[in-house]
Amino acid sequence: MTWLAWILNVLILLVGLFLILLILIQRGKGGGLAGAFGGAGGSSAFGSRAGDTFTKITITVAGVWVLLIMLLVNIAMGSVEKQPTIDLDNIPENPEVQRHIPTYRA
Repeated sequence: MTWLAWILNVLILLVGLFLILLILIQRGKGGGLAGAFGGAGGSSAFGSRAGDTFTKITITVAGVWVLLIMLLVNIAMGSVEKQPTIDLDNIPENPEVQRHIPTYRA
């Protein structure tokens, strides 16, 4: 794996953990995890407009997370394409070996 793939893996992990924490502190219809720590069910610990702000931040962080995943997949697929392939034309034909290869017929 290249150094860029390692960095992307770490970034994806950190962004994912931040996204989990961001979702957990949001106030849902039932009060969310913020209400579980002694907060009132109807009020937010971060102000009355915090719900809108957290929603926008969550959508942005989720978008960044998806883009990082797509970039990592693109890098990984590029490294797979660069690996050598098996040249089937240069395989010696040996009937003794071919007899032991299982063939499945439907």
